[in-house]
Amino acid sequence: MNDNLKTDTSKDLWNRAKAIYISTLRSEEERIQAEGYFSMVTSVYHDDKVFHVLTSNKFAADFLAEKYADKLKLAMDLAGGEKDATLSFSYDSETKQKLYIPKTEVSPPPKPPIAKSTAYISTLPLEENYTFEEFVQGPSNSWAFAAAKGVAKNPGQKNYNPLFIHGGTGLGKTHLMQAIGNELKRTNPSMSVCYITAETFLNEYVNALQQKGMESFRERYRFIDVLLVDDIQFLQKGKQCQEEFFNTFNYLTTKHKQIVMTSDVAPKNLPALEDRLISRFEGGMVQEIEAPGIETRLAILKKKAENITPTVPNTALEFIAEHIRSHVRAMEGALAKVIVSLEINPTAELKNEDLSFILKDFIDKEQSLKKLTIKEIQECVAKKYGITVSQILSSDRTASLVTPRQLAMYISRKYTPKSLQEIANEFDKKHATILHGVKAIEKRLDVEEELLDALDSILAEFNYKISDKIE
Repeated sequence: MNDNLKTDTSKDLWNRAKAIYISTLRSEEERIQAEGYFSMVTSVYHDDKVFHVLTSNKFAADFLAEKYADKLKLAMDLAGGEKDATLSFSYDSETKQKLYIPKTEVSPPPKPPIAKSTAYISTLPLEENYTFEEFVQGPSNSWAFAAAKGVAKNPGQKNYNPLFIHGGTGLGKTHLMQAIGNELKRTNPSMSVCYITAETFLNEYVNALQQKGMESFRERYRFIDVLLVDDIQFLQKGKQCQEEFFNTFNYLTTKHKQIVMTSDVAPKNLPALEDRLISRFEGGMVQEIEAPGIETRLAILKKKAENITPTVPNTALEFIAEHIRSHVRAMEGALAKVIVSLEINPTAELKNEDLSFILKDFIDKEQSLKKLTIKEIQECVAKKYGITVSQILSSDRTASLVTPRQLAMYISRKYTPKSLQEIANEFDKKHATILHGVKAIEKRLDVEEELLDALDSILAEFNYKISDKIE
């Protein structure tokens, strides 16, 4: 077998194995992270009993070997690879991309500056369709949109640095952030842009500590032009990591490099963050995205229905915008169901009674969501655990009260269309306390069957199933 054929065969095997492995991941975040690291693979080849995977930087090789090697080997076996072959990850020095300007040498004469190549070291991929053109503006997001456009036009400008965008789930925070990245890739291809989640930053920080690689970790993040950090609230998980992010933040801003962050809540409502970090976050521009009104919901649906065949009638879009209000994803699901119906019967008129039948599941869920109040949730949880609503609303941190209190917060967040502010008001707590309670229950539900049974029992009182959550 010639070398070219061997290379093609190795690539095919690698691609099949990646697809198999990614298909086993449960969450979208896990898939995005894995694809981000896989994108750093520059080439693969098979030599005797070793399958070699070369990467664009040493960190990627070390991280892939540590986190993915065993599972990828199983995926390669399933893809038809040799059972007794081993998997090896290494750094391909020939493709090295520097993210910094080398120190000036004294003896040699200065050389003409060389434009930096676009560098995506330790970054998640940007969605190509997340652009400013594809973003639907409305009264609820116009200020955030204008700020994001300002950053893309003049990255590093003091008034916009950092830019902190906050708001509820599914309102467009990530879209705007990635639109900045995509616009800068188009207009300033020499800029190095890094898009990550705060959780990714935290995980890589821990990994660098364990492998004694802090110097290279700092170098990666401090010598870039634009840092885009999604879900910055997750930085609250690690005190030491906050120190490192603070130093990186200061380094980049003093060099007039742009930082953009998103969060579910405003900086002041992130109490587990150090005060000096909150002060830095509030030192630039803070913009909120609110839930869209009916006009914006309709505009979103029209945008998503563009260039779709068969054409979705405006009356159908108006029906969805009027009846599906809990979540943008719910609107997208309803639109998808209408499109399927039109594909089956392109000549259908889709009158209101037809749409009511087609979207019955969505409408029933919407109506039930409207009836479910936070007060009812609090009362039901209190009854289940043999406590009072006053105890749920109290600040008493007794273990027997923390679980029902956080469970009531979780149900309110996941099974009602109420905003984070509304839930916080009903519990007389801060935004961050609600988010902490929700996250705590999410983690426990994965491992505590008794808690899962309690959730199922409480939801049954409202004729809900666990799968009915709206985000």
